[in-house]
Order: sequence, then structure tokens, then C-alpha cells
Amino acid sequence: MNKRTRIIYWVATIWLALGLTSTAVIQIFQLKTNGPGGVENVIHMGFPTDMLVLLGVWKVLGVVALLLPGIPILKEWAYAGIFFTISGALYFHVRSGDDFGMIAPVLLYLVLIAASWYFRPADRTLLPAHVVSEA
Repeated sequence: MNKRTRIIYWVATIWLALGLTSTAVIQIFQLKTNGPGGVENVIHMGFPTDMLVLLGVWKVLGVVALLLPGIPILKEWAYAGIFFTISGALYFHVRSGDDFGMIAPVLLYLVLIAASWYFRPADRTLLPAHVVSEA
């Protein structure tokens, strides 16, 4: 893995982790905010607020899985779970008629997930290193 790829991976992964952690804190403590993951936002989209704690805990566990070394299968599950959660959020923001200001953070999350997954080091994939380097 060259230096450029490693930098892209870590910038995307850390930015993703910080974003997920900040919204997880909002959700776990059910803070009153209309921003991403906030109580008012979830009510606006028609969801019960008691699901926020569960989503917040899952996000924290996903961040831990992404940042811990090793355990590539757990990382794949974390990437998949985060992708499903965020793509679902995108769907419900669009369905609710939200403006671009509410949709933009969700799109940024999707870009960060894709970049982090695509540029991840060989030791963080399920494929053997020689297969990744030949591709």
C-alpha cells in the first residue's frame, strides 16, 4: 500500500469515525437537536425516539470494529451495517421531503464509507494480501 492510499484510507476512516461517534452521542443521550441523528429529526421522519439509543450503540460498536486492528470479518460486517444504516437514512430523508442541507451529511457519510472501505489496507480485508496486491 503506497503512502497516498494509506493517507486517503485514514482520513476517510477517521472522519467517518468522528461523524458516527458524534451522532451516536446525540442518539444515546437523546439530545435535543434537529441535526443529523437528533430527536426532532427522527420524529420528523416518523420514527419512534426509543430506537435512537439502539442506533447510537450500534454506531459506537461499528466505530470500534473499524478502528481495531485485525478481525477483518468484523470490519466487513461493520462496513455493511454502517452502509445499510446510512443508506436507509438517505431514503427516509428523501421520502420526508428534506432539503439538500439535511441530505448532504448523509451523502458525505456514504462517500466516506466507500472511500474507507475501498482504500483499506490488505490486512483489513478478507482476501489474502497477495490477491489484493494483484488486483
